[in-house]
Amino acid sequence: MACGKNLEELTLSGKPDENAVSCPNANRGDAMKFFHAWRLDSAPFSRKFQSSVDHAGEAPRNHNPIWLVTGGSLWLATAANFPLWRELSHLALTSDPAGLAFSLAMMLIIAATLMAMLSLFAWRWTLKPVLTLMLFASAFGAYFMWSYRVVIDATMMINVLQTDVREAADLFSPRLVVTVLVLAVLPSWTIWRLPIGYGPWSRRLLQNFLMAIAAVILLAVSVVLSYQPLASTMRNHKQVRYLMNPLNSMYALGYLAAGPLQRDRSVLEPIGLDARSPEVASNDLPPLIILVVGETARSGNFSINGYPRPTTPKLGHEEVASFRNVSACGTSTAAALPCMFSNLGRTQFDARSKNFEGLLDVIQRAGMAVLWLDNQSGCKAACDRVGYANTSKLRNPQLCPEGACYDAIMLEDLDARIAALPAKARARGVVLVLHAMGSHGPAYYLRSPQAFKQFGPECSSNDLQNCSQAELLNAYDNSIIYTDHFLDSTIHWLRTQQATYAPAMVYVGDHGESLGENNLYLHGLPYAIAPDVQTRVPWITWLSPRFASQKTLTPQCLHKKQEEKITHDNYFHSVLGLLSIKTVVYQPQLDVYASCTGTR
Repeated sequence: MACGKNLEELTLSGKPDENAVSCPNANRGDAMKFFHAWRLDSAPFSRKFQSSVDHAGEAPRNHNPIWLVTGGSLWLATAANFPLWRELSHLALTSDPAGLAFSLAMMLIIAATLMAMLSLFAWRWTLKPVLTLMLFASAFGAYFMWSYRVVIDATMMINVLQTDVREAADLFSPRLVVTVLVLAVLPSWTIWRLPIGYGPWSRRLLQNFLMAIAAVILLAVSVVLSYQPLASTMRNHKQVRYLMNPLNSMYALGYLAAGPLQRDRSVLEPIGLDARSPEVASNDLPPLIILVVGETARSGNFSINGYPRPTTPKLGHEEVASFRNVSACGTSTAAALPCMFSNLGRTQFDARSKNFEGLLDVIQRAGMAVLWLDNQSGCKAACDRVGYANTSKLRNPQLCPEGACYDAIMLEDLDARIAALPAKARARGVVLVLHAMGSHGPAYYLRSPQAFKQFGPECSSNDLQNCSQAELLNAYDNSIIYTDHFLDSTIHWLRTQQATYAPAMVYVGDHGESLGENNLYLHGLPYAIAPDVQTRVPWITWLSPRFASQKTLTPQCLHKKQEEKITHDNYFHSVLGLLSIKTVVYQPQLDVYASCTGTR
């Protein structure tokens, strides 16, 4: 190679050629030209390489919280509200363009309300946790509203908060898992992976304020444009307001949280301070009354009330009086149980400004022995100040298979339980309350042993929509057959006490149940819109001859009253009347037995 060859010609790619020959006498200016040329030629490659390095190390683009708030609100307002859309379709409110426009307005109302609420929490440490909680609450709410046609209000929220592990297990199903996975788990996973840029707190405060203002404006416009159909729907179909997910749950929780502001829970007002039970005459025996509180019992499914199926064959052979037209105080245990043991009545009980003592307090103050036995999830404050024992977790291979006890477990060792009560109080009378598991759903098939499954095939699932109406009814009616056996066993046990006491039994259900009528299941609907099957309950009375004689009460008279309309409001006063307890809180006009006794 010639020493004088131009260095710029030694390479075509900007790199030095391996065969290049060093020319010691080459002009330094030529070398400088070469390096300058190589630098210019390689510049595009250098810029491209540097750009790729910078891009690879760059953090993902942060999103403004407004997009997360908007997206989350729209997801909740649409996907999580399929029970609401089903109900609107069932009411024929989506059958024309105007109806579709109304549905769109409903969606915007829900979304705008959620956006306004979430704007308060659109901060670094609160937005994602709050939105995640909303997603899970909406997923569970959507599942239960869809599967059982229930609605969510304050009473239903109390039921949720008071549900124990056994009741929760009865509600578990694969469909619940899938619903929560799709509506909550996957969206939450996406939310937590999404990078959010919150910026300085001053800018975040301004943007949150503007977002709230925009949401309120959208809400106002949506309400104004749809006011006529919206007002009509909310007035004529009250259940719709309880289907707006998750606003229904949030309102219910807010209502319960505001309870201390509406009712002074620190005060318990005593009642019946003058209560006195009569001295037992020398030729009489002290009363022994068992008050059985039934669970989820439909009056119309008892054959002694005219039901065509033989669900109460044993009671049919007993001398019992059954009132057929009885209305409950509520549509759930949490609402009905404390109300029926109160002297206030349903209307005043719901509107009370403070808490009062109840029936068992008055009986105990009158000098009698009181004991509450519970095969359920608690007495809902009705037994807080009297003797209490829970039988639901006892170990008995025959009566408690698989960790759940049948109601007959409450009759075990009953003599010993009574003997442990104060002797002085027992001498004046004994009142036992048996809180039964009854026909608690949705796993009705678990409420009856195999020997009592007379109707089949029965629904053996808690996913009721996968069962036919006949299978569901079979499972429920089998539970009533076992209730018949339990009550008959209670009567037989009471007969063994006749040498010591004058025994009697009163069985009253706490609330009813929907079994698929109009596609409604379970219970707990707001009282104003609840069907009769959720509010009509049985009331069955058995009196031993000794008790009837001492009270001069004629069972034949009670039979004539079986069609009279009575309510849980009568319960407090009727029990006091049977026990002949005198107190100013006793109202004889509400005592269903008073007109059939020799004394008032």
